Amino acid sequence: MKNRTMYILVAFAMATVTIFVAVAGHAGRREFWLTPPKSETEDYMVPPPPFTEGIFPCSECHSELTPNPKRRVLEDEHTDIELKNHAENERWCLDCHDLKNRDKLRLVSGEQIDFNHSYRLCGQCHGDKYRDWKMGIHGKRTGLWNGRKEYLLCAHCHNPHNPRFKPIQPKPPPERPENIQ
Repeated sequence: MKNRTMYILVAFAMATVTIFVAVAGHAGRREFWLTPPKSETEDYMVPPPPFTEGIFPCSECHSELTPNPKRRVLEDEHTDIELKNHAENERWCLDCHDLKNRDKLRLVSGEQIDFNHSYRLCGQCHGDKYRDWKMGIHGKRTGLWNGRKEYLLCAHCHNPHNPRFKPIQPKPPPERPENIQ
């Protein structure tokens, strides 16, 4: 009985070492990983941003204008945009939109990003939501659990200038069936 237990332990140890060596030999190869490790600046698959018809590219109009960085009420264009429920007393257009290239957004660091990377811009102030969005907890994510995933941008659900959802009235409770005893 003692010898048999010893043989089983040795066989188990040899099998473990064999598996470890086989896996370690392939671990450095990219194809070994079903989902490669994520980096901080990884691109997420997102559909195109939900631009209002005829508003993008911004450079079609802004390339002819001299940039004015002064905080002010817009009176000629974009008068329909109101910063509400989004720190409106502290925010200004150029906190997010790049002064020189209006087809780009601007991070706090000054880095320019495309509108399809706007999740990085939103994530600067809304870190908890950004973390949850990347994990599929906040927002909508489709795709395979171990493969490519497609995310919706923040702007697909939230108006970036007025992101809070409007309150809605709850539906009434269901009617109680009369024949229940």
